[in-house]
Amino acid sequence: MNMHARSVTAVIAVLAAAPVVLAGAGAHAQQASPFPDGPGREIVAQACTQCHQAGPITQMRMNELGWRRQIYNMVLRGAQVGPGEIDAATAYLAAHFGPGVPVPNQSNAEVKLADGPGASIVAGGCTLCHGLDRVVATHRPGRQWAPIVERMVEIGAPLDAQQAAEVLTYLQANYGDTPPARK
Repeated sequence: MNMHARSVTAVIAVLAAAPVVLAGAGAHAQQASPFPDGPGREIVAQACTQCHQAGPITQMRMNELGWRRQIYNMVLRGAQVGPGEIDAATAYLAAHFGPGVPVPNQSNAEVKLADGPGASIVAGGCTLCHGLDRVVATHRPGRQWAPIVERMVEIGAPLDAQQAAEVLTYLQANYGDTPPARK
């Protein structure tokens, strides 16, 4: 066989094997997806990963209202989600990444909260969506805790107004930085 015939044969062999290799790669990519199967999965997987990786989505825990607001926010930023896809994407995200759904690969390291009124509410309410490590590692001026607690309640933290106030007082007292004194 001459050189030209061998080159053509090699190209044909590579082209013939390509669909098998690509099909295997596609199957592997589907298995490695961080998004569980379900209606709305493709919308979320395609629209959200155009701009960022799946991690921010799979780590968040919001109720339907929180996810709907997040989707609208992302659409305003350019996410390609059509009006007819918003309900399916919202339902999918709330079902698979809502309050109480375990966070994948979350550290199970025990974290000790500071003692005080409100600690048990923080331990019970906050851990539905994230670890306590997030609470104890966050020190911020007391005034910054109010919008955080309000947002957590908006997106699904099961706190009534009295509990939210108690949590806010607890966080400000135990995980708030005192602003430096003015001279």
